[in-house]
Amino acid sequence: MTYSGFQIRHLSFHGSGKEPPVVSFQSGLNVVYGASDTGKSYIVEAIDFMLGGKGPLPDIPQANGYDRVLLAIAFDDGSETTLLRSMAGGRFQAFEGLHTSIPDAEGSPLGEIHNERDETNLSSFLLSKIGLAGKRIKKNATDETQALSFRNIARLAIVNEEEIIQKRSPLSDGNYTANTANTSVFTMLLTGVDETALLSRKSTSAEDQKRLAQIDLLDQLIADAQKRITTISGSRDELSGQEERLTRAMDNRAEQLAFTEEKFKAISSRRRAIIQKLEITNDRYTEIATLLDRFNLLRDHYVSDYERLLGIREAGSFFSVLQQEVCPTCGASPDHHDPTAVCHGDVAVTVAAAEAEMQKIESRQSELTTTIAALNAEAQSIRKSLPNMRNSLSELSIEIETVVSPDLRRQRATYQELADKGANVREALGLFSNLNDLTSRKANLERQNERGAGDATSNNRLTNTVVAPFAERVESVLRQWGFPAVEQVHFDTTAKDLVVSGKARTSYGKGLRAITQSAFTISLMQYCADNDLPHPGIVVLDSPLLSYREPDSAEDDLSDTNLNGNFYRYLLGLESDRQAIIVENMDPPSDVELGNRVVHFSGMADEGRFGLFPL
Repeated sequence: MTYSGFQIRHLSFHGSGKEPPVVSFQSGLNVVYGASDTGKSYIVEAIDFMLGGKGPLPDIPQANGYDRVLLAIAFDDGSETTLLRSMAGGRFQAFEGLHTSIPDAEGSPLGEIHNERDETNLSSFLLSKIGLAGKRIKKNATDETQALSFRNIARLAIVNEEEIIQKRSPLSDGNYTANTANTSVFTMLLTGVDETALLSRKSTSAEDQKRLAQIDLLDQLIADAQKRITTISGSRDELSGQEERLTRAMDNRAEQLAFTEEKFKAISSRRRAIIQKLEITNDRYTEIATLLDRFNLLRDHYVSDYERLLGIREAGSFFSVLQQEVCPTCGASPDHHDPTAVCHGDVAVTVAAAEAEMQKIESRQSELTTTIAALNAEAQSIRKSLPNMRNSLSELSIEIETVVSPDLRRQRATYQELADKGANVREALGLFSNLNDLTSRKANLERQNERGAGDATSNNRLTNTVVAPFAERVESVLRQWGFPAVEQVHFDTTAKDLVVSGKARTSYGKGLRAITQSAFTISLMQYCADNDLPHPGIVVLDSPLLSYREPDSAEDDLSDTNLNGNFYRYLLGLESDRQAIIVENMDPPSDVELGNRVVHFSGMADEGRFGLFPL
């Protein structure tokens, strides 16, 4: 096996009617830096995705309208290939040449999953290009082997911002059952020898056979779970963070919703009170109008009666001055008229009765006039108050119908949407938990089988002799970068990790862990290339200089050192058959001339390139 790597030339995204954003790369060092949330880390995820990583790509607002990705690759054998893949995942198409627009011709199909029995897949294609086709790696402690997949190697070349600070070995991906395979890949890269010649030491006891059958079943369940997980957007850590953010958002939304509902209830109560008051007032106004009609009719009757009585009184006064002759009532002559007898035609009595009745009518007219005046005043007050009440009712109704109710509906819909998303995230996390449970049970069974293997010792080729030259290369790189107080670096074959100046790499703060992880990844490429050993020839690192931006402590803070400048100067010296893509938030140091090796995302509409995708 010999060194024969490849290099990425272009990464572009495509969608119907959309201008394709393109990021181009050259041999050696490439730097992408700039503002947060401009798509820098998306580049790392997209490269990993286009080299066989599971899909879909994360759903970010800036990528709306884009549905396909092109990755143009130049190989050391002189060939050039552009890979096309849907952003949702799935199979690839391969086209000859380097393209930044989707070719009109049909490409050659490549499967997304490695299959040693069918070489028409991306993994087999890439492995054949770097001289690792058909290789096998150790699967477990009983020396069973499995076909090498390009994904086994990709994790040693592409390190995202989460992995670069993890407190575990660079050979570990957090999955115990994969540690043996990961170590075997590392050993193969350092030695150039795979595990094809390794003979399995399968146990023949009934108990071991039973455990092996259970392991086979668990393998199927794990494969099913992993297949379901491929439909999920994001890692477990991303989903956990999303769940926390959704919980906080739901709590905030619940507070806002409760406030809006209280506001809705208060305004609705006020509107109901005004409606009730308006109904009572309208009823009273109708009642007053009816009473006034009746009282006005009564007043007309009083006037009529009063006028009639007034006529009787006036007529009586006329009778009293006339010469008395025959009584107009009984017909008696004056001589025969008995003044002591009661006569219904007695004018004086009649006039007196009329005057008495007139006094009663006057009294009642006065009371009626007062009552009518009071009712008129009340009616006038009601007429004045009704428009205000109607205006208030209209304003409250408008506020409810145009402001409060729509806002309440939106908040309820948003809360329901958040609740649905939360349920989906919890379901996705449940898949990860189920997968962890399955892998833990499988690991437990494998450990039992390992103990059941008796005194037989697993073939372990990762010895101190093998790793010593690599550890020396890491030490040299750290010294050139100016890593603080580097005395000696060696590789602990038990912990499968570096020990720097007597201190375990995982004991450092996250900033220094990021730098030592970067040193491990870059040194592995350099070691393989310099010793003509197989390697992809490319490293992609996200946020290696974290200690300049977010140090854990004063010990982890390198802002007063020139390590960042030395880091970039070292990578500027890479041979032309190697490539490094560095993604950072911070500007490169001003004393390092990077020229056209830099892509800057400003995050501002009026200054250079806004981000990976157009604003």
